[in-house]
Amino acid sequence: MEIEQDPAYQQMINGELYLESKPLVNLRNDVRTKLMEYNLIADNDQRNTKIKSLMKSVGNRFFVEPTIYFSYGVNITIGDHFYANHDVMLCDEGKITIGNDVKFGPKVGLYTPKHPMDPAVRRTEAERTAPITIGNDVWVGGSASILPGVTLGNNVIVGAGSVVTKSFPDNVIVVGNPARILRKNEPTD
Repeated sequence: MEIEQDPAYQQMINGELYLESKPLVNLRNDVRTKLMEYNLIADNDQRNTKIKSLMKSVGNRFFVEPTIYFSYGVNITIGDHFYANHDVMLCDEGKITIGNDVKFGPKVGLYTPKHPMDPAVRRTEAERTAPITIGNDVWVGGSASILPGVTLGNNVIVGAGSVVTKSFPDNVIVVGNPARILRKNEPTD
């Protein structure tokens, strides 16, 4: 892929301080234009096939409701049997890896950019990223936000409206702002 040769792209996905390059701007604009078009397609199969084509890798049984947004697409890997409800945002400046059998409620956001704390650096428009990894059998409730650098283990449930600022192990239910473990999530059948 051509973009992978861009030094700014390499800095971006490596979590180094970077400034958006012309190739990154062009890719973002191209993806934005296509998503605006694809999100308006009423036919589910046609819409989802086109959206999948913008991502790095997507498994079988992929379904997203309109609308889904992402920055580049090339940094998103999704396993089998993925469902996303309306208005999902995947800021994939950093890598986003989503496992198998994952469901997102409406208005879920995954945010990989890490804007600098120092205002002088922020004014330069430079930023860093940190990847987000979602395990298998995860359910993320509506309007939940998952922040840079978070890894969620397998069989995790994130309560609606939660803000996930740190990583969590397998088999837990997390809720709140900032999210904390409510209880274990043990299979019941």
